[in-house]
Amino acid sequence: MTSRHPNPWSAASVAEAHFSAVLPLDFTAFFMQHHRAYLRYACLQLDDEREAETVVEDVFAELASDWSEVLRQPNVPAYAMAALKEAIAQRMPQHKRQPFVASAAFAAARKAGRAQLNILESQLGLYAAIARLPERQYDVIVLRFVLGYDPKQVAHIMGVTYATVRSHISGARRRLARELRIAWEEPQEEEQA
Repeated sequence: MTSRHPNPWSAASVAEAHFSAVLPLDFTAFFMQHHRAYLRYACLQLDDEREAETVVEDVFAELASDWSEVLRQPNVPAYAMAALKEAIAQRMPQHKRQPFVASAAFAAARKAGRAQLNILESQLGLYAAIARLPERQYDVIVLRFVLGYDPKQVAHIMGVTYATVRSHISGARRRLARELRIAWEEPQEEEQA
């Protein structure tokens, strides 16, 4: 069984860092800021550490080779995240989010311990409902609540504003509450990070 949270500073990743001397400094900085989040996101989607590493490294190689063109994009993080998601979608069977449901549920089960395994059934329903969210809400919920990034980090990773993240969280919560038939009251304010 592979680890669900690959080490982004593994020997393979560190070896590639030696090439940073020939890469533009702004690309190297972008790589260092986003590599870990992209790797965690890809691993959760594909449920395969090696495949996730391959996808992320391919995306960064493509970004590096076209870096001057990437920099001309209106929103570099959003452009890069779209490239990552496209690469993941090409490797997912029938472009479905099913690996996410299993990998997120089993990660929660590992943390929960034996006494709380009966909660797993309800979590499977939650993760399946998350997998059915619209794309942007799905990404925000996965990054924020499954992978644990704070809202400002999510905004940075996705290349959107903090207000957009808050809006997607709110919309996703309402949609999930409806789908899971949970009474929901809008919280006063999402925590400031």
